[in-house]
Amino acid sequence: MFILRPSPSLSIPLSPLLKPCTVVSIRRISVASIRRIAAAPVAASISITLDETLPYGPSLSKGHNPSTNPNSSQSQQDDQNSCYENHFTRIFNISAIRVNADRCYALESQLRGHLLNWPRIRNIARVSGDEIDAELQKYFNSSGDEIEPLDSLNRRIYGKAEGDGERLSPVLYREKLVKTFNSRGYEKFRNLARLSRPKRKSKAKTETEEGRDGKRNECYLVEEVVDEESGDEKEDLSGLIGDSVCRLGKWKGSTRLLLLDERYAYKSFDELPEAIKACLQGSVFELVRCKLTLFYSYWQMNEVLEALLPEHMIVPSSFETVGHIIHLNLRDEHLPYKNLIAKVVLDKNKPKIQTVVNKIDAIDNEFRTMQLEVLAGNHSLVTRVVENGLHFHVDLASVYWSSKLATERQRLLTCFTRSDVVCDVFAGVGPLAVFAAKKVKYVYANDLNPHAVDYMQRNCVLNKLERKIEVFNMDGRRFIDAIFKSQSSRPITQVVMNLPKDAAEYLDAFKGIFRDVERSEGLTLPMIHVYGFSKAEDPEFDFHERIRIALSEVAFEVKMHKVRLVAPGKWMLCASFVLPERVALANPISEL
Repeated sequence: MFILRPSPSLSIPLSPLLKPCTVVSIRRISVASIRRIAAAPVAASISITLDETLPYGPSLSKGHNPSTNPNSSQSQQDDQNSCYENHFTRIFNISAIRVNADRCYALESQLRGHLLNWPRIRNIARVSGDEIDAELQKYFNSSGDEIEPLDSLNRRIYGKAEGDGERLSPVLYREKLVKTFNSRGYEKFRNLARLSRPKRKSKAKTETEEGRDGKRNECYLVEEVVDEESGDEKEDLSGLIGDSVCRLGKWKGSTRLLLLDERYAYKSFDELPEAIKACLQGSVFELVRCKLTLFYSYWQMNEVLEALLPEHMIVPSSFETVGHIIHLNLRDEHLPYKNLIAKVVLDKNKPKIQTVVNKIDAIDNEFRTMQLEVLAGNHSLVTRVVENGLHFHVDLASVYWSSKLATERQRLLTCFTRSDVVCDVFAGVGPLAVFAAKKVKYVYANDLNPHAVDYMQRNCVLNKLERKIEVFNMDGRRFIDAIFKSQSSRPITQVVMNLPKDAAEYLDAFKGIFRDVERSEGLTLPMIHVYGFSKAEDPEFDFHERIRIALSEVAFEVKMHKVRLVAPGKWMLCASFVLPERVALANPISEL
């Protein structure tokens, strides 16, 4: 049960996220309470008819906002988050058809086109207070059993039925039950033992899950409107439609509400389409008025931002998720509203997301680290990332990580075989190196950033692959020269150079890499995968020319792959080619 507390208007309406959920509860409210709200100056929005200019379906520009009610005496006592929530609460008047629970799903299928059909809202709502257990439902129906259903139910609940005489004391009643026990259980009370022992709560359930379950119903609320002005002596049949033998309040068993489309909110039964009347013919039903309340947690992130940001401003909708951190890349026009945007993004992605950051400068240092500003949440930038079953520890303040390259890493892995030996020149914290170690024979991983090397070693141990990865902390050129000339290293078959800004400039390190190796020993020319950026009209041709210039070689085949568009007109590409033999055997000081 939820109680809406009106609060004064605020300029920045925000509140913590409650994830959208399809569970809903219903309560009855009186028409008199609605009339008290209608006394407010903004009451015209309650009885508003659908405007053709308004969008169809749920919208923040429709409905009634209860926070504008001036009669609230507790508005100043509400906490700030509750005030934010009330500003995004919208109340809609709708109609519903009340039917027996066993008929609701069949009618829902038949009336699908005439029901509410709003996103994240079920067309069927439960009626609070009239729910009957399925095992007890049979006692309310007529049957040919030897024991009358009502008498059997009374004996189950109270220990006696009408005509049984004085009720036994609890002790005698228990002794009487014990005498009826046999190897198959209780003869007359088969489910008594199970009903008397409620299920124990699972100890494994965390406090976070318990708090989340307690807030399941706060996405939206359906309230049935009951007219209190009708007297108790005279039964009000004005809202009763259907079989004449059915009377208001005489439902047998559980009932459900089928929420009708918003265009039927103020129509009587005679004004409903013939299709609805035909489906309800021969059924027991009732046309009722309801209030549908949508809370702040119902609205999507883009809907909230559209209502908060100035008109015609582009709503930021794309971001990168790294563990519990969301990384934004806001435009200059968004910077005055950066804290507001970050708070909404944090609200709408809890509890998984705990921190929202924004990149305040381009990556221009030798360690490829980003200058980040924490906008909302906690200030911890150390997180744990799970990618395709492997775990990585990352500190965004001191190392580089890009979740957007996950697909590219998996594509590159398909180029490797089990007999390959991989050399990752710019490995970072080791996402590709660790993935490759699960497939290939051995991996040599290097990075210039000592913090990245430290986290790479941790990630190798974390994924139990430290025996298949050898980690280095060297400059890229020195590493290439050392690893290929080392007598103890294994023949390298795959080389990865994922430093898009400068990787092509390091290709000259392969000139003459095998010049001291005897031809009789045989050469294993590695396949090189080098990454780069290009803003040219033909990015593939531009990157290809830069590779040829770096290697001073023209006659070799290069396979180009467009990885992604990192900015308007700026592509990230991957070039794959076998190291030309002339380059590998050349003298570094001679021209090819």
